[in-house]
Amino acid sequence: MNGECVTTTTGSAEETIALGRRVGRALRSGDVVALVGRLGSGKTWFAKGLALGLGVPDGVVVTSPSFALVNEYEGRVPFYHMDAYRLESKDAFVAAGLEEFFYEDGVVAMEWADLFPEMLPEHRIEVRLEVVDETTRRIFLTGRSNRAAEIIRALSMEEEGRSKEWR
Repeated sequence: MNGECVTTTTGSAEETIALGRRVGRALRSGDVVALVGRLGSGKTWFAKGLALGLGVPDGVVVTSPSFALVNEYEGRVPFYHMDAYRLESKDAFVAAGLEEFFYEDGVVAMEWADLFPEMLPEHRIEVRLEVVDETTRRIFLTGRSNRAAEIIRALSMEEEGRSKEWR
């Protein structure tokens, strides 16, 4: 499989969360979302949306796990929100036990996934967030596995139904 890619633009944190929620609704146990983007690009906002789409109650505060490395949330499946920013090496990644979560019964979203791409499973969906201006983000969803392509195609068709522009 060559892979699938869709691109969209959000104009606010709320729109980024809404997109994350739509992705979260499509996810199932075993799926991995690699979040990539510079500091302040909206990775945590997107993860908040994923949590909502996975059924984590609206009142639960979803925060970046920068110091904890992993925050766990209960929804229709467990949601493991990771942050690799403070890890200095592949050895530190392994020592922290992060790769074990890829084989747990749940969904994983990892912020700063581009720091350790070799540690991520091939079936991941990559979400790259680029800052356009203070509130606007260009978001690329890509995947090379059949499962990732299935999710991306479903989202693309959903967005076409909403008459939103996907390129």
